[in-house]
Amino acid sequence: MKPAIRPYDPSTEFYISEQCHIVELSNSADDAEVSIARARVAPGVTTRWHRLRGTTERYVIAEGHGRAEIGDLPPQEVGPGDVVLIPPDCRQRIANLGHGDLVFLAICSPRFRPEAYEDIDEAPLPCSFDDA
Repeated sequence: MKPAIRPYDPSTEFYISEQCHIVELSNSADDAEVSIARARVAPGVTTRWHRLRGTTERYVIAEGHGRAEIGDLPPQEVGPGDVVLIPPDCRQRIANLGHGDLVFLAICSPRFRPEAYEDIDEAPLPCSFDDA
């Protein structure tokens, strides 16, 4: 990795079929250990059930009020400052329960790769959580 500053550019936001908007803040082969994206879910929207094969993901909630569903855990409401930990291969989705956008950072390790993404909305799969 080389030293760098990557300015935030909101005009790069794009919509994905998972039903949310994404701005890739940092995702490159130069820093393959981690990626950071800004995700935005509109009011009343629930993202599709999905999982990331071989990739740990963390949501850091920045704005709004939502409900995270991770693996077989009971649904839990989340808000600014909360961190959602998602092990590799674990099903996940998040719903926006508020009147404004739900905004969070999605931090993946190793970095997010499209081939790791699997839409499982029709067939949710369990996962296990380790304390190790």
